Amino acid sequence: MAKKQENELKSIEDISDLWKILTPEQMDYLKSNYEIQKYKKNQIVYCEGDTPTHVLCLVKGKVKIFKSGVGGRAQIVRMVKPYEMLAYRAMFAEENFVTGASAFEPAVIYAIPKEVIRNLISQNGQLAWYFIHALSVDLGIADSRAVSLTQKHIRGRLAESLLFLKESYGMEEDGATLSIYLSREDLANLSNMTTSNAIRTLSNFVSERIITMDGRKIKLIDEEQLKKISKIG
Repeated sequence: MAKKQENELKSIEDISDLWKILTPEQMDYLKSNYEIQKYKKNQIVYCEGDTPTHVLCLVKGKVKIFKSGVGGRAQIVRMVKPYEMLAYRAMFAEENFVTGASAFEPAVIYAIPKEVIRNLISQNGQLAWYFIHALSVDLGIADSRAVSLTQKHIRGRLAESLLFLKESYGMEEDGATLSIYLSREDLANLSNMTTSNAIRTLSNFVSERIITMDGRKIKLIDEEQLKKISKIG
């Protein structure tokens, strides 16, 4: 990547407080050993079955992590926002990826070789604690989502997904429109339902004046009602 393009992005030390725990020598080592990867919309970042070679940090854009299910249908298991790490669980488990990842929109990723991460962890206990904490949080979210996506009614699942998207990506300047535009298929895959059920349920939410829609833009009109629907399941 040209120097001018690199300068348009934040340096790796500035994208997260995580790296502030490194010593100056460790930081220099990290800065000398990461690479910048750019992905187009819908481009695959890694596939199920691939062997992990890098820990990834999303710098710009959005990435979805998914797992193929019955009939080739992809269940979205996680949405990644800028400055979050991904692709580290399989590395620590010393196994191939059990999920795939693709760029939901044009994305920039900083890729850190797994040997670099291992070397830094062996030298810095605080970094090891960060990854232990991150893995524990991810496990808790995965457990909760597994129960929600299998036991809640489709209305509860879709309501939870809309709230999940708000929590993950926030709102636009109006304070009500989700700052991410998902296709009906992606929203269905996030909510563990068919696309037709997602479309029908969204239409019901519009009729009940809980949300409004303009193409892929979704505005939350009655967030409290969404929370009630999500809890009732």
